[in-house]
Amino acid sequence: MEIIIDFILHFDRYLGNFISEYGAVTYLILFLIVFCETGLVVTPFLPGDSLIFAAGAFCAHGSLNIVILFPLLLLAAVVGDSVNYAIGKGLSEKLQKSGRLKFIKREHLERTAAFFERHGGKTIVIARFIPIIRTFAPFVAGAGKMEYRSFFRYNVVGGLAWVALFSFGGFFFGALPWVQGNFSFIVIAIILISLTPPLLLKLAERRGK
Repeated sequence: MEIIIDFILHFDRYLGNFISEYGAVTYLILFLIVFCETGLVVTPFLPGDSLIFAAGAFCAHGSLNIVILFPLLLLAAVVGDSVNYAIGKGLSEKLQKSGRLKFIKREHLERTAAFFERHGGKTIVIARFIPIIRTFAPFVAGAGKMEYRSFFRYNVVGGLAWVALFSFGGFFFGALPWVQGNFSFIVIAIILISLTPPLLLKLAERRGK
């Protein structure tokens, strides 16, 4: 667990080593990490927001190319969610019978299902910005047999907004000396900001009631 936390908080260092050692292969590594975080329901712990932000910052330095990075990570995010949706749809009968799956934490599944029930299809867009729920939302959509055409629209919109915000955010602000010197704090801030949408929705619900 300590290794995972260190990897998330100091991903800029790891990414720098990847670029120095593997060069252009780094694009493939970034693609796979984003794809796995969004496409495999068993890997919600992988960095998403901070990874894309850090990658955007390296684009500002010229180590990576934003013209290549942005569409590549957008593709990873959209394809990842689609695969996750397909997995959820394929396991829906088993999930309905047992109410749980061995490799999935029940609390994560229940929390995402409740979030989905409250907010419907727009959950796919909102979830992009919420750790854990980001990974489980497409799975729950597939298990709940949401129409794929509708899911895909939300998937593309959410993926576009998510990747654009953090990649271009990193590109324009990640090269600032203060940001570089306090990357761990920036990551923590990103995580805290990611928790803002569900809190605002919760408050809006209570005001509505």
